[in-house]
Amino acid sequence: MEQFRLPKIPMPKLPLPEAVQQVLEEAEAKLAHRPKLLRLFRNCFPNTLETTTKLMDDGTTFVITGDIPALWLRDSVEQMVHYVPLAKEDASLQRIIGGLIKRHIHYIHIDPYANAFNETANDWHWNTTDETDMSPWVWERKFEIDSVCFTMRLAYLYWKATERTDIFDAGFKSAMRTIVDLWKTEQRHFELSPYRFTRNNGIPTDSLRNNGLGMPVNYTGMVWSGFRSSDDACDFHYNIPGNMFIVATLRQMQEFAEWVFRDLAFLDELKKLEADIDHGIKLYGIYRHPEFGPIYAYETDGFGNYCLMDDAGTPGLLSIPYLGYVGAEDPVYQNTRRFSLSRENPFYYEGKAAKGVGSPHTPPGYIWHMGLSMQGLTASSKEEKLAMIDMLESTDADTGFMHEGFHADDPAVFTRSWFAWSNSLFSQLVYKAMKEELL
Repeated sequence: MEQFRLPKIPMPKLPLPEAVQQVLEEAEAKLAHRPKLLRLFRNCFPNTLETTTKLMDDGTTFVITGDIPALWLRDSVEQMVHYVPLAKEDASLQRIIGGLIKRHIHYIHIDPYANAFNETANDWHWNTTDETDMSPWVWERKFEIDSVCFTMRLAYLYWKATERTDIFDAGFKSAMRTIVDLWKTEQRHFELSPYRFTRNNGIPTDSLRNNGLGMPVNYTGMVWSGFRSSDDACDFHYNIPGNMFIVATLRQMQEFAEWVFRDLAFLDELKKLEADIDHGIKLYGIYRHPEFGPIYAYETDGFGNYCLMDDAGTPGLLSIPYLGYVGAEDPVYQNTRRFSLSRENPFYYEGKAAKGVGSPHTPPGYIWHMGLSMQGLTASSKEEKLAMIDMLESTDADTGFMHEGFHADDPAVFTRSWFAWSNSLFSQLVYKAMKEELL
């Protein structure tokens, strides 16, 4: 058997923390005039806690993606991040979010190259044909440079929201050291890296070419990635939005080093690494487009070859301000945004029901709800934010939840009926609009 048969694991339904209940009560009043949107928000906002979250006896928190019984570093953060602003006065949320951070730190020590992990060392894997250095803890070992960034992002946002420092123990600092060593190694992938990955399932985007090494790259200062946030193999292995995320993460890690750990030598090391990667982005990651002007490429190899596209997954080009690399007013980002939301992007689709960004991970013509949510979260105008909320509301196929991809002509044709990340990103957008009194 090549692909693991997904087990049905019932997750215990957690009692909703008081702060989450208060948000739902607030929505009852503010969204009363839009009953369908209210229903969606009532379903989606608590979905991560109600269906995917398990408190462990060791004080950590395990969060599955939804329909897959594994914890993705990236997904679990984005499933949980909309609760972080509520955590300052809520001990239950502090236990849940702090526990997830501690769980991530445990996993990074096991394997910083892995993207998804098991609840226990049960030796479950997404695919049994993978040729890589696997562990019984690892569900999948696709190296995606954004994975460990999300761990640091959650820790940073949690720290800023709650001012709690109990997560910053010796294990956390050791994980920071592991992450920095990983990035430095993968700046020179072909010379230094032990990482290889092939999967013998006949799907080209599930394997790295060149005997698992990937295609050749030139040194740029950027960090090599095997796979994209969609879990598909990179065409060219310097993923630009992923490297932007690393730069934003290094800035956050510098605050940890300076203000939490008081380690000035580590602070200087982090600053130098940030400068090297950012220089590479600016020198190699900008493409002079004949229609849109200078735009950020999606990928490059450092030899002058570019992948010009955008993917609805985060990190993507639309999500650059969301990740904190530059603000939405950045002129190159604005050019890139116009490219991403145009037919020049091969994964932008327009249909009878919707228009927006999809992904090579799903069939042609499928728009992603996460892409619409991210477009709304990074929009500069009230009108665009509201238009995205309207489109999300009208494309749930009357299920009461968000999905992964749906057909641009028929939202009833969709992938993943239980995909908690998509529900959470939608909830972020609607809650932000509520707070801005747009709804």
